[in-house]
Amino acid sequence: MMKGVRIRPAALAALLLLVSGSAPALSTLDFGAPRALFAQAMAQAARAPGGTVAATEPAADANDDPVLRAYPLYPYLQAERIRQAFSSDPADADRRATGFLVTYGLLPVGIQLRRSWLESLAQRAQWELFLNVFRDTGATEGLRCQSLNARIALGQTAQLGPTLAKQWLSVKETPECDPAYAWGVDHGIITADLFERRARLALQAGNTGLARKLVAHLPDAEGAPLLQWAALLETPQRTIDTLLAAPTTPVLNEALLAGWARMARQNPDDAVDRYPRLLQTRNLSSELASPFALAVALPLAWRRDAHAEDYFARVATHDLDDTALEWRARAAMWAGNWPLVAQSIAALSESDRQTARWRYWLARASDQVGDTTQAHRLFSALAPDDNYYSGLAAARLGVGVIPHPQPLPRDPAVLERLAQVPALVRSHELLLCDLRGQAVAEWQFAYDDLTPVERQQAVPLAMEWGWYDLAVPVATSLKIFNDYTMLYPQPYESSVTAAARAAQLPVTLIYSVIRQESLFRADVVSSAGARGLMQLELSTAKPTAKALRLPAPRVGDLFDPQLNSTLGAEHLHMLLDKVNGQLPLALAAYNAGIAAANRWLPAESIAPDVWVENIPYNETRNYVQRILWHTVVYGWLRSDGQAQDTTSWLTPIRALGDAQARLDQN
Repeated sequence: MMKGVRIRPAALAALLLLVSGSAPALSTLDFGAPRALFAQAMAQAARAPGGTVAATEPAADANDDPVLRAYPLYPYLQAERIRQAFSSDPADADRRATGFLVTYGLLPVGIQLRRSWLESLAQRAQWELFLNVFRDTGATEGLRCQSLNARIALGQTAQLGPTLAKQWLSVKETPECDPAYAWGVDHGIITADLFERRARLALQAGNTGLARKLVAHLPDAEGAPLLQWAALLETPQRTIDTLLAAPTTPVLNEALLAGWARMARQNPDDAVDRYPRLLQTRNLSSELASPFALAVALPLAWRRDAHAEDYFARVATHDLDDTALEWRARAAMWAGNWPLVAQSIAALSESDRQTARWRYWLARASDQVGDTTQAHRLFSALAPDDNYYSGLAAARLGVGVIPHPQPLPRDPAVLERLAQVPALVRSHELLLCDLRGQAVAEWQFAYDDLTPVERQQAVPLAMEWGWYDLAVPVATSLKIFNDYTMLYPQPYESSVTAAARAAQLPVTLIYSVIRQESLFRADVVSSAGARGLMQLELSTAKPTAKALRLPAPRVGDLFDPQLNSTLGAEHLHMLLDKVNGQLPLALAAYNAGIAAANRWLPAESIAPDVWVENIPYNETRNYVQRILWHTVVYGWLRSDGQAQDTTSWLTPIRALGDAQARLDQN
């Protein structure tokens, strides 16, 4: 037994019973002590470069404390030791991995070890054993490529052609595939036709670098149109100008449209200036010009340009999909063309038209054209929806918002049964050991085999564990939205309350931002490097701390809930001050940055719902809308069910005046 960890006799007896198969309910076991042993042993295994006894000797397992060996996560320790041994004693590690997979090969821990073992075998060119171990299900792209290399190395190439060709037509560049591809070229499997097909796929995906490599293998006649396509994507304005100056130069229509759309996104004015010449020099009929007009209309709408309507009018009906119609409606509402808003909504697909978003905007359009009876009926019908648009509808009706909770009934028997599912036990323990990736794998492994009723009950189980960032998305996937007591938790109460008080902001607002930013996970890191509860980047945290006369934080400091919520709340306060207290604008700036929010400032006051609806970034628009709704739910929860006032949502978004200058300075 490891020094410093004491095991109560009762716990030891329970764990030994677990091994023997006569264990009591897992939910009654106290895993605290073996968890500590496990953490120590895992740390030791990870530190060992493969040379210590604990990592490599078969006797190490026998020498482990019985309590540790009875712990549900013990196989993860065994797997880690085997993984470390691949580099120090590969022959012995191969033997141990073989035995391990016999027992655990179908479990997440076995699947994970299998991947590590296959990577080691490929590195060592142990191809025969590799193929014996390889399973296509769950394999990475790299391992699939290595399986092709293994078959080639062993001469098992019968019927390899179709598999190799299918892999080749992936535009993902996987270095492990290069040897197999070279073999395929040498043996006439990867032909010029396949080179051309993959190059086209790469261009459609915007991967011009790969396309150019592939085109190098084609004859000039076949490659020239594809190189022109690449040039249209890389330097659209220059290449389009060259084509406009040489009307007889042939060009693939798909390539021209791709380059034109990219130029329009980069600078819509360039497209507007060139549109008449495009039609003239390329002899485009109104039908052929339609997709080119749409490529101009969309970026004009994104920047709220008055010319957007003109270009939407040039688009053929069959080119107006739901996305295009939605942006035509947004451009029309920005311009005050409410009949066109209604017309665009009417043309949407049934499923899109019946969403709360477009039911609300149909009501707004009805109101604007004077059909107040229709508008009142539509606004009233939105009230039970419980979302941002229902909050807006309530404000326009002049009534408070009372959410409509639909608590998920708890089934104690099912919850108890779930608590004893071995994979869920392992998932919870992995979560407690900060092994989140493995915890998710075990959760999914268990979840896949649950009945619909059990899946629903798994949500409150995960919430009880404090695993909010998993439970809320699972609830959403099951269409469980309105169990507000469960899905709107309030952890870190003292830190959040103190942060809100210091920033002079409502606690409900700070909780709403945290829920949207991190789902209460204090250690989360975004792809952009934002960290912690309120997802702060260091470049934001440092000046905010300076403004509060706090020490400059380091990266690791942002994982502290108290500091993160303090700095996040103050940052939001500072944004609100810069935009004269306009919450939708401040939230947009919090999500997309001040520079983006600056671009979206209206030239003159505008209805707030119109401004929010025309935020060009889908993520930011949804972010603002969801946080505003979260404030309603948290306000309702924290006020013991009092109706919430959303009339502030109707306060016009104003031109900022001196606030504009302050934004420009940042």
